[in-house]
Amino acid sequence: MPFLDKLHLWADERPHDTAVVVGSSRITWAGLRDAATQLLGATGTTTVLAEPNSVHFVERYAAAVAGERRCAVLDPHWPAPMIEEVASRIADSGTAVGVGLVDGDPSSTFLVGLTSGTTSVPKAFTRSRRSWQVSFEASIEFFGLSPDDHTLAPGPLSASLNLYALSECLYAGAAFHTLDSFDVGDAHAAISHDGITRLVLAPTMLRLLSERGLAGDVDASGIRSIICAGSKLDARTLGAARRWAPHAAIYEYYGASELSFVSGTRLSAGEPLDAGGTGIGSPFPGVELRILDDAGHVLPDGAHGNISVRSGMVSNGYLWGDDGHALRCLDGWYTVGDQGYLQDGVLHILGRRSDMIVTSGKNVYPHEVELALASVPGIEVAVAAGAPDDVRGQKVIAGVVPAYGAVTATQLRTGLDGLLARDKWPLQYFLLSELPMTDRGKVSRKVLLDWIKNHDPRAQVLG
Repeated sequence: MPFLDKLHLWADERPHDTAVVVGSSRITWAGLRDAATQLLGATGTTTVLAEPNSVHFVERYAAAVAGERRCAVLDPHWPAPMIEEVASRIADSGTAVGVGLVDGDPSSTFLVGLTSGTTSVPKAFTRSRRSWQVSFEASIEFFGLSPDDHTLAPGPLSASLNLYALSECLYAGAAFHTLDSFDVGDAHAAISHDGITRLVLAPTMLRLLSERGLAGDVDASGIRSIICAGSKLDARTLGAARRWAPHAAIYEYYGASELSFVSGTRLSAGEPLDAGGTGIGSPFPGVELRILDDAGHVLPDGAHGNISVRSGMVSNGYLWGDDGHALRCLDGWYTVGDQGYLQDGVLHILGRRSDMIVTSGKNVYPHEVELALASVPGIEVAVAAGAPDDVRGQKVIAGVVPAYGAVTATQLRTGLDGLLARDKWPLQYFLLSELPMTDRGKVSRKVLLDWIKNHDPRAQVLG
């Protein structure tokens, strides 16, 4: 793993400085180095980590990627049989164990990543040590991470966004903070008392922290940067974050587990907000970006196709679960099937082709509809999908979770005016008492359609 040599460097230069904080527990650079070294004797070829956030997790993780070892980090909330199945599959194909708390060969595998699939067991892909070292250099440059930063990533370390933030900080020599489990009050306390300068989190968490921080007068003036990924930032979240943390530059980026970083954008403190549309920045440092058709031909500006990249950050491919439709190589360019287009050097995300709604012969991406609805005042979050329709083939429907009070279909239609082309407007709206989620915690359009088909009380028709 490319942060272990750096860990030795920081432990030698700043042994007593804080390296990692998890809730009320913290460990220094020298303490982390020594604890991970002591664990090496009990660390085998492959380690499966499926446990909540803790300092011990970080120590085990550092030991688990030493030398030629490799690690898989799983969600501890997965069913036990699934964790056991994944662990048995990984253990069957181990590699030789290296010696000492040192980085292994750059081309060797250090991480087994898991991503959602169509089967009960998620797909597994592998990453080389070199791919994350290249990623570290690119992200540190783009986000401006420095050793005097204190990063708070309040989500679970089993999520790739937070695991990467931890690893990036260990590489850069910057203190990393997280929580035992996500809690708005605990996150605000860390920001107020631990000198947090940088947040890494999903947009939903940023909205919660910002809006409740404004309501509770939580001082976020010391935050210099906010990094978001996972979904597009909407106007409400951006506005709240700007008011709450007025000195912060706000970054958002698009990437995929198999591809790493693809594109990103930076909104400087004080820069006017422009939250509309599907644009998500220019190619990330070190990334070549093209839009290709299924035959691998380059498409012109404005034409929709496969978002495809060439970079040193791309994963090695799959250990299992490759159905031929996930990570594909088109004449040296890699894609996961996300659709989009380039316009004046800016990448616009439309979503997965498999999610596309074909209504009366027109293609509508749910992502576009969801972004527009999330910008309507009073809407917390929206989920759009294509429901069967005898006349149109499919019709656009949407479920919404209100932020406060009641909401009507008329209010939603009025709010969409000017935000979304009329032929993409949902024909039917549903009030959701909760988000339709898979058993792995991901928002699911299929679950929403099942609720509607089965007249589930969690999705009520809006008049």
